[in-house]
Parts: sequence; structure tokens; C-alpha cells
Amino acid sequence: MQFAAATAGCAANPGKEDATAAPAKVYMTRDISPAGLKAVYEALGRPAEGRKVAVKLSTGEPGGNNYLKPALIGDLVREVKGTIVECNTAYGGGRAATEDHLKAAADHGFTAIAPVDIMDAEGEVRLPVEGGRHLAYDIVGSHFMEYDFVVVLSHFKGHAMGGFGGAIKNISIGIASSAGKAWIHSAGKTTDVGKVWGNLPPQDDFLEAMAEAARAIVDHCGERILYINVMNNLSVDCDCDAHPEPPRMGDIGILASLDPVALDKACVDQVYASPDEGKVHLIERMESRHGIHTLEHAEALGIGSQQYELVDLDK
Repeated sequence: MQFAAATAGCAANPGKEDATAAPAKVYMTRDISPAGLKAVYEALGRPAEGRKVAVKLSTGEPGGNNYLKPALIGDLVREVKGTIVECNTAYGGGRAATEDHLKAAADHGFTAIAPVDIMDAEGEVRLPVEGGRHLAYDIVGSHFMEYDFVVVLSHFKGHAMGGFGGAIKNISIGIASSAGKAWIHSAGKTTDVGKVWGNLPPQDDFLEAMAEAARAIVDHCGERILYINVMNNLSVDCDCDAHPEPPRMGDIGILASLDPVALDKACVDQVYASPDEGKVHLIERMESRHGIHTLEHAEALGIGSQQYELVDLDK
């Protein structure tokens, strides 16, 4: 497993900044195109290198249409020679079984641009969570251990349970196996997908568990990971929803960072700062689910910082 060298040098916490450290840089372009995606990737200065590069994204629930389209991401995925990676869902639907999930990925055009790997098709592994309040370990698809570098390519949008979904959600729930998703959603109470939905924990416990699972991924990868959020099709609902609400506000742009907390916070801030009156719907979704608490807990865990410097690549 090739992450070992990267994690060996990240004593405890590669995302943790000391009090005197400069804010993380978040790069932004309003050009939502293959060229814009390439521009933010190159601005990060961390090439995706290694024998196997994972590109973590959502393949989108059948019926939905807001997921990141292959036409947008294909050039970047091919440039990094990436494999698109996912894990099966915990809520049924069209991606709960590997065969169905692969069909959904093909139907949505992803297998035409890269190999697709459902990482929990052959089992799962546990990764330790340092300093967790709810989770002592994260449960991820076993194939995750085969990759040398991870490009986290997230569609930033609302989410019915988390308030919003971005980089933190994508590396926590997204990389978790089906049972691992139940583990996060229950805040460490069960891995049984048949039991989790009828006995959900307090909301903040779930949000904290999501951040704690993200801590396991950040610690595991060290510096062999980067994060890109695309702010388009800004529905209040996630790409895991087969019938999401249509977006009520216009697209914003593409943002990228080496700090997932700073990146998600910058995206939240962009929603609030938007002059688009339709933003009230997404803001209501984020606030009604206390979504910002995920970033508060992630920052407390040392994953990253909510303080950032926004670098406008269009100027």
C-alpha cells in the first residue's frame, strides 16, 4: 500500500496549522469548464502522482441530473490517469449493490472517461480516528488501500442531512463502505444499514462523526491528496437524491485547496456572499441542519482551518 511513506512523516496531523501559520490558500475561478478545472488543479502545485490515482466523486443516483458531468471532468481525470472511485450506498436505491452501481456509472457516462472502482465490492478495512468523540475508527472500502494519491472532486450543493456536501462529506461518507456509511450516520452505534435509519443520533453527533471519519482519511493520505469543489447546479439536495429539487440560484465557480476545511468554508461563504436572491433556499438548508458544525468540529480535530486566503484566478 503506497500511502505508507506519506503518512509516516505526518506525525499526527498534516492538516493542523499552528497559531502563526499563514491561512490556507483557496483558489477560485468562475470558469466552470474543463479549462477552469485544470486551472485550479494546477494552481494547487501538488501534482497527482503515483502508480494508481483515485478520483473520488459521486457517480450520481439514477434519476438525478446534478452530478458532475463527464464532459466537465474528463480532461482532468485523463490527465492524472485517474480511476474514478466510489463505495456502495447505505440507503438502497440504484447504487446499493456493486453491479447496479457500475451500471449507474456507465449510464451517466463515467466509464467512458476512466475505469470505475467500487471500492467496497470486495470488503472493507478500518482506519483509526485520532481524537474522535464518537468514532474510534472509520470503515472504508478495501480497495482504497491500493491507491497512491487521491483527487477529491466534489460537487458542492445542499444535503438533506448534512446541510451541505463538499470535500469533508466526500472523503467521509463518500469513501466509507456501505457499512461504514451506517457507522457514520449512527455516530458509531451500528454498521447495520437496516437499523441505522430508524434510530438516528442527535444531529450534531452525526455531523461530528462525519468530521471524524474525514480525519481518518486526511491522516491516512498525508500530502497525497487534494480537494476541488465545483459550485454548479446548486440544489438544496445531494446527488444521492434520485429526485433532487431544481437549483434555485445560479452557478458560482470552481474552488480548490489543500485544506478541505478551508475549501468547504470558502464555498459556504460564497453562497452567503452571492447577490442571487435564490440563495435563501440553500442557506435555509445549511442552517436548518446546522451544517457549519461539521467544519467547526473538523477544525477542532486539526483537519484544517476555517481561516483562508481566497486567490481569484480570474484577476
